[in-house]
Amino acid sequence: MLRINRLTDYGTLALTYLAMHPERMHSAADVAAELGLGVPTVSKVLKALGRHDLVRSIRGLRGGYSLSRAPEAISVADIVDALEEQPFGLTECSASAGLCGFERNCRIRSNWLRINRIVRRTLEDVSLADMMRVVPLDEAQERAPKAKPDRTTAVSRKRASRPPAAQPAQPREESIA
Repeated sequence: MLRINRLTDYGTLALTYLAMHPERMHSAADVAAELGLGVPTVSKVLKALGRHDLVRSIRGLRGGYSLSRAPEAISVADIVDALEEQPFGLTECSASAGLCGFERNCRIRSNWLRINRIVRRTLEDVSLADMMRVVPLDEAQERAPKAKPDRTTAVSRKRASRPPAAQPAQPREESIA
């Protein structure tokens, strides 16, 4: 299963919270309390986001964290890059070359690379501002791509829509009394 790690999810939540309240600085404790997360976890996430220039921090009594740029200028790809432990890639060879012994003769690597580029572009096209918009679950499900029916389902539907074929006549058995 393809899945971002928990810290990336928490980082997205924290950034969304900061973006929704741009007028002030936020302490890690405030963000943690608002999101229902532990202070050490939020501190770790905010520090990592700061190292990647997604948030800025100011020390002191009136210090805290805020976004380093507008929510429209922060992509989900930026967040993933800041908080995932490995380079983005759906497979080892699409994240970094030279990690797989089969890479040189692999017949599907180019397709994984193509899929990886599509997913990456999608993450780059979704901004933090987009993530701030609440989409009702019904609408989110309607927007989700429809799963393609597998071949057996399509064949079954095709057969079901045809009138039944005429059955060949079965020979009668006659009994001799």
